[in-house]
Amino acid sequence: AEARARPSLERCARKTEAAMASMQYNFKKITTVPTAKDFIDVVLSRTQRQTPTVVHRGYAITRIRQFYMRKVKFTQTSWNEKLSRILEDFPRVDDIHPFYSDLLNVLYDKDHYKLALGQLNTARNIIDKIAKDYVKLLKYGDSLYRCKQLKRAALGRMCTIMKKHAASLAYLEQVRQHMSRLPSIDPNTRTILVCGYPNVGKSSFMNKVTRADVEVQPYAFTTKSIYVGHTDYKYLRWQVLDTPGILDRPLEERNTIEMQSITAMAHLRAVVLYIVDASEQCGYTIKQQSDLFHSIKPLFANKPLVVAINKTDVRKLEDLKPEDAALIDAMRDAARGPASLRMEGDDEDDLPTMSTLNEEGVSLVKQVCCDKLLAARVEQKLASRRAGEVLNRLHVAQPKPRDAVARPAVIPHSVALNRLKKADGSLKIVTEKELQDLNGGAGVYSADLRKDYQLDDDSWKYDIMPEIFNGKNVADFIDPEIDERLAELEREEDELEAAFAEEKAQTEMEAEPDMDDEEKALLKEVRGRRKELVETHRRKKSAGNNAPTLPRTVSASHADPAKRATTKRMKESLEAMGVDPSRAIARARDRSVAREGRLRKRSRSAAETDEAMDDDEEKVRKHSSKSRSVSVARRVDRADRSKSVGLRDDDERMRAQKMADKAQRKMNKRAKIGEADRTIITKMPKHLFSGKRGIGKTDRR
Repeated sequence: AEARARPSLERCARKTEAAMASMQYNFKKITTVPTAKDFIDVVLSRTQRQTPTVVHRGYAITRIRQFYMRKVKFTQTSWNEKLSRILEDFPRVDDIHPFYSDLLNVLYDKDHYKLALGQLNTARNIIDKIAKDYVKLLKYGDSLYRCKQLKRAALGRMCTIMKKHAASLAYLEQVRQHMSRLPSIDPNTRTILVCGYPNVGKSSFMNKVTRADVEVQPYAFTTKSIYVGHTDYKYLRWQVLDTPGILDRPLEERNTIEMQSITAMAHLRAVVLYIVDASEQCGYTIKQQSDLFHSIKPLFANKPLVVAINKTDVRKLEDLKPEDAALIDAMRDAARGPASLRMEGDDEDDLPTMSTLNEEGVSLVKQVCCDKLLAARVEQKLASRRAGEVLNRLHVAQPKPRDAVARPAVIPHSVALNRLKKADGSLKIVTEKELQDLNGGAGVYSADLRKDYQLDDDSWKYDIMPEIFNGKNVADFIDPEIDERLAELEREEDELEAAFAEEKAQTEMEAEPDMDDEEKALLKEVRGRRKELVETHRRKKSAGNNAPTLPRTVSASHADPAKRATTKRMKESLEAMGVDPSRAIARARDRSVAREGRLRKRSRSAAETDEAMDDDEEKVRKHSSKSRSVSVARRVDRADRSKSVGLRDDDERMRAQKMADKAQRKMNKRAKIGEADRTIITKMPKHLFSGKRGIGKTDRR
């Protein structure tokens, strides 16, 4: 019954472990511990931002007292909340798993850690007491000055207390940073604990069986802390711990790196994999490794233990000296443990060997470790009080024969006959795979899906299946001579097109002999014009007459450059009508403005400059907004110098510009663009000048 109940107990054990797995420790969520100076700045800034800041001497004394009492109480609440958050986030040494408790003691010194947290707890209580005392004193304040001084004294004493604990805050921040980098180890899950001397292949084994990437180097103590990896076996998640190397020396002489391994072996419920370097390339002999095994053997009590021989690619187990082989046999005998931890069917004379270099035997070592741990966990569950309750609920039903009649399995005659034919080789079944290989391979061969159809007549297998449309067979409406008739229609159409082209050419030849060269040229021009009109009409019709109406110059320059309005085209058009175009061309050229580039004085020759100075009188520089902005002529249009603008000369034009500038000055002072600018600018926007500054709106501290 116990053997039959073992699978059910395994399932119960898995559920229990799943429930305990939720009790993991996540040290990354511990809140940041600020320095004493930053702590004081944060609390006082929060008090200043989130409490009233305006109080006057003329207020009633009760209102003044409430004003300052509120500040003291708010400051005390802020200190209490932040210190309580720190004390709650940091784990308590007495409440966490013994593994983490000892790990904290090894890494940070348990006494120092508890002392720092105790000092913060004391500071919190003192701050609460100070706030309580000064609130009592503020109730009897008889003036604004005395209330203000009491508030100042209360806040000052609170800040002084936190300054005294600056060292504790700094220490806890360092502890927090280090704890956030610790691996997330679940003390209750299925775990393989790898241990041994330095450089025997512990990290290499972990890299092979898990997805971890632990540094591997040919020198001792490459691994300085515990590394965690995960692997799968029998659809279960397993935790593999790579511990730092251990040396064979007294416990009090071991350093912090070694003590991490000792702590893990002492407190974790895991299968211990002790790796022995058979090649002695790690720098330690087999005797030294055996001595270390026996010295730490008390830590393996009540735990499954596996001794694995590594680096067998360098030195085989058979090549060892007799004294070394005897030492390994002694370790193997010690690793067998009590009978309750031995698995059924195990070969006690077998010793797992492996080589992490070529991965030979690595999976076997992993399998042995996992099976031993599973057996140990099941045996432990069976030995518990809860196992009896589970066994009492189980009932294994076993079928019993009702009579002595033999009822063998019924095999059809055809199946038995085919089995006999297969046995003597007379029946050979050709598979689709073989047919595919014989007929061109994959991508060329197409499997015949109709050959296995079961029909009344085998000749029906490859009949064309009718296509039904609207309840009618499409084949009934197809003319069997449709291809011939289609070819005849195409041939008839080609003959008609050829006859039409021949008739058209003959008509043109009959019309042209009666014309001379001039008439033929005119006919060609008429046909071209007609063709152009047809194309224009079709283009407009397709566009739906939706094209925008553009100026003649723009439409001509964009649509057809040949239609651009130029003096040459105007001359040809006027001469064709019999009009003298000379005066029109002269007037157009007189009004045209040449496109001048921005010339510098240096670009002109000295002779041209001297000639201009001799001919013209010295002109007086005229100052105006336009004359000052000549350098930005491309942005501001220059004054039109033609005589058609309504002003007599340049002097009048400059005087008009000055009057316009003077009229605009008043608008400029009021920040107006012109007389039509009615914009009213808000002098004090509401969102910038109302309320107090929110969180994160100031950086003056």
